[in-house]
Amino acid sequence: MRKKYFVEEEQLNEDPNTYLKGRGAQFNPKNRFLKNEKIRSEIESIDDWSEPNAATVYLEDHAKSIVNKVDSPDVGMMYSMNPYQGCEHGCIYCYARNVHEYWGYSAGLDFERKIIVKKNAPELLRKFLMNRNWECVPIGLSGNTDCYQPAEKKFELTKRMLEVCNEFNQPVGMITKNAGILRDKDLLQEMAKKNLVSVLVSITSFNEDLRRAMEPRTTTARQRLRVINELSSAGIRAGVMLGPMIPGLNEHEMQRIMEAASENGATFSAYTFIRLNGAIKLIFHDWLYKNFPDRADKVWHLIENAHGGKVNDSRYGVRMRGEGPISDLVRQQYKKYNKIYRLNDERWELDCSKFRRPGEQGRLF
Repeated sequence: MRKKYFVEEEQLNEDPNTYLKGRGAQFNPKNRFLKNEKIRSEIESIDDWSEPNAATVYLEDHAKSIVNKVDSPDVGMMYSMNPYQGCEHGCIYCYARNVHEYWGYSAGLDFERKIIVKKNAPELLRKFLMNRNWECVPIGLSGNTDCYQPAEKKFELTKRMLEVCNEFNQPVGMITKNAGILRDKDLLQEMAKKNLVSVLVSITSFNEDLRRAMEPRTTTARQRLRVINELSSAGIRAGVMLGPMIPGLNEHEMQRIMEAASENGATFSAYTFIRLNGAIKLIFHDWLYKNFPDRADKVWHLIENAHGGKVNDSRYGVRMRGEGPISDLVRQQYKKYNKIYRLNDERWELDCSKFRRPGEQGRLF
């Protein structure tokens, strides 16, 4: 049984005719793994019905493992660890939404409201690193949901996991869009001195109206630039993630984002092109036509044109880049602005040679 923690906030009206402000998804699509589904057929019905609580719920879970092997060859990391499943940021495009279905929840509102907290994550990480079979390679934190989402302020699992990594000299690659990472700046600076950490800060738009609709519970792009600036000024290698680029919505901002990130100390970058796999297709379509009815058809067709007439392509090497004129244009711009703003200029790797288990002497080669 998972222990529940409720975050106090205003109760939101779930009338389908009312837009839920502060949330990305506007409904809960059916979980493909569940045979039975409970629905409310009429808003005015007086049948016994448990209305889903609009407040965020933290569900404590004691996981069996925390470090996962990544089998996708185009992700750029071999292992990842995620202290939280589900994410209150509510980014409408998030590929991690589909993973929530494995936990028995929906990829829609459930993903944003029901946050699974792996309370024993730091202990599991320590146990994993103590295993003599572990041959040190960098681990991604997080490869799925944001490790500095609002839950981190309460549970501090990411901080404790970083402390374990620092103790073992285990290198970590991080990605976030939350300024909460600055609370751990001193710890990250200590790790950076040993070449054990790099941070990607995700920026998708400087348009605040778009950001609030697309990533409703995230910090502003200006704040994310401040994060890059403070981290890089502290000697922590910081870069910018432009993802996803969505034609007709934010792809025209690529140059501005890369220029601003570079001016604030970013030394490397990465990007992805929008793909709408699984339940995300339904969630994003609903969101797009409710928020941008004037250009929804255009945006949708542009996404289809980049994925062979569909909105998703699962082929490795293609799925996160797309194909065709639109995605090619984005790719060419990315390469051009990388060169102009000196991003990804140097070949750089995290240092695995310092890894040691407590009580061990330094490695002998």
